[in-house]
Amino acid sequence: MNSIRREMPFTGPNMTRDQVLLKREWLVTNGLGGYASGTVSGALTRRYHGLLVAAYPTPMGRNMVFSKVTERLRFEDGSVVMLGGNERGDGSVELFGSENLFSFVLEDGLPVWQYHINGTVIEKRIFLIHKQNTVHVNYRMLEGEQQVRLKLQPSVHFRPHDAPVNAPAIESYVFSAVENRYQISSGRRSPQLRLVLHGLHGTFTLEEKTIPDIFYRIEHNRGYEDAGDLWSPGYFAIDLAKGEDATLIASTEKWETIAALSPSEAFRLEKERRRLLLAAADPGARSGLPAELVFAADQFIISPTGRVEDYVRANAMGDEIRTVIAGYHWFTDWGRDTMISLEGLTLCTGRINEAGWILRTFSHYIRDGLIPNMFPEEDGRLYHTADATLWFFHALDRYVEVTRDRATLVLILPKLKEIIDRHLAGTRFGIGIDPADSLLRQGAEGYQLTWMDAKVADWVVTPRRGKAVEINALWYNALRLLEKWSREEADEKLAAQLGSLADQTSRSFNKRFWYEEGGYLYDVVDGEQGDDPACRPNQVLAIALRYPVLEPSRWERVLSVVKERLLTPVGLRTLAPGHPDYKEKYFGDLRSRDASYHQGTVWPWLLGPFVDAWLRLYPDDKPGARGFLEGLTDQLNHKCVGSINEVFDAEEPYSPRGCVAQAWSVAEMLRCWLKTSG
Repeated sequence: MNSIRREMPFTGPNMTRDQVLLKREWLVTNGLGGYASGTVSGALTRRYHGLLVAAYPTPMGRNMVFSKVTERLRFEDGSVVMLGGNERGDGSVELFGSENLFSFVLEDGLPVWQYHINGTVIEKRIFLIHKQNTVHVNYRMLEGEQQVRLKLQPSVHFRPHDAPVNAPAIESYVFSAVENRYQISSGRRSPQLRLVLHGLHGTFTLEEKTIPDIFYRIEHNRGYEDAGDLWSPGYFAIDLAKGEDATLIASTEKWETIAALSPSEAFRLEKERRRLLLAAADPGARSGLPAELVFAADQFIISPTGRVEDYVRANAMGDEIRTVIAGYHWFTDWGRDTMISLEGLTLCTGRINEAGWILRTFSHYIRDGLIPNMFPEEDGRLYHTADATLWFFHALDRYVEVTRDRATLVLILPKLKEIIDRHLAGTRFGIGIDPADSLLRQGAEGYQLTWMDAKVADWVVTPRRGKAVEINALWYNALRLLEKWSREEADEKLAAQLGSLADQTSRSFNKRFWYEEGGYLYDVVDGEQGDDPACRPNQVLAIALRYPVLEPSRWERVLSVVKERLLTPVGLRTLAPGHPDYKEKYFGDLRSRDASYHQGTVWPWLLGPFVDAWLRLYPDDKPGARGFLEGLTDQLNHKCVGSINEVFDAEEPYSPRGCVAQAWSVAEMLRCWLKTSG
């Protein structure tokens, strides 16, 4: 099978080559939540950049354990060339060897650098072993007559991956060596980083030093601490000759685990794992752009470390535990994001068993009629969401349609009935049915319960308390789904009750949410300030779901308004221009960013329901629906190469912002690309 390749161009709008190398990023993950990430240039620009962020059991979470390696090549003729780079607090930028970088390619989703230096061609690859906190940094001379001595200086800053870049080490670093095994630690509570070098004539020279004043430009732009130090124990040196490899392995695993696989075997197994991912995927996703998205999707599906209770329960019933990282670098797993992403990440990629594991795991955690909103890295579960539970119905529906797995449906049905009962009776955070109209209301002081969930300290930016449009579209869809499933299971009494309730919800929805003056739907009715006519994308779900609550006579008017006022080449705006709260850019410190997070900022995942709604109205217009996705194809060359950002600015040039790789952005792009094929 041929490799799936994406070669990143070294050009960008109004950017020099070096600026492109500083702004483009790469990401490799390990199936545990751990990752390696950086800029193509090698310079660190955000706190999350490093060659190994290890995923530990809670409450330790993910930790930066291996920040970078500085590379120096010494040729037989005496010439020396450095690779990589740093940026300093004084504004100076050192991009060593950037002029020698011939190409940067993702090969089956893995980053590959190729350097051309005086007739010598050297290739560098980085990958993580699946389900291990182990990174391989491999160098190979493809062409060249001279022998080269490669010097590698590892540097570290042990800290939680989201800690400030100037966070102090727990204790002083301790370096030890026994034969070809090297280890760095920093106190009993710190990680233990183990290093091994494979290749010709490798040596290590002890030369402890601190690399001061590393400047992280993205942290500076985001209003955080922006300068810190790295520590290095010394440097490795190894020979490179034509056709030969040198590999630096860094790991927090046990020595026997590290030694179990040679570098060549580890790489072969990872390549085979990726080929199997493509072989399992939808036939339309085995080549081209969809295949790249299959590899991108793989980054978000993980086996979370340290959830002992989950593992014991899953193993007891013959399952395994899986969950979905919402976005890299800083998100953990979120209920809402998982349910929206499930179809694209698992069903479109043929990962059927994992989809079932995810659904069954979340069903166990239903409390008071709610699934968890998020699992914080330090431990525990938070339930502050009004929509994640309703998205659970949607995800289960998509799963059952694809897999015909009635056993899982029947297993979860009692939980679904409990969810409806708790919503009828009223549950946490003011979530409950208004008996006057059967519409679902929500809201509690200090909480952000819908997907528009920005909050800074005590300020909830978009509280949307009352009856939100997408919450009620999801509520209606859930009622109809459970009605259908109950009837299939011969529970006619329950099906009739649910059908009557859904009918009342539909009548109330179409009466209350239609904003005649604007020709679209209110965003919230019966809210704290009355009915909110803000033009937002949430209304699209009233058409897009399996059971659309909006009467068909109004579909065309709603989609016309959304297309005219909210649609961009990279997603839907969260608020229409002209509104007093509209923000053109998502930029600045935390307060500034959150103030614009859902006040105009574009979200690419919203193209998913928009495409669904469009095809419901125009079922024969697959080419037109595909056209709405085309603008995102270029984004695979921007920001995080091979993936899709969380958000974009609301106006041209629609700069990518937020997380550099977002689960539902990738999932909905893949799902809709396949849906609009043919």
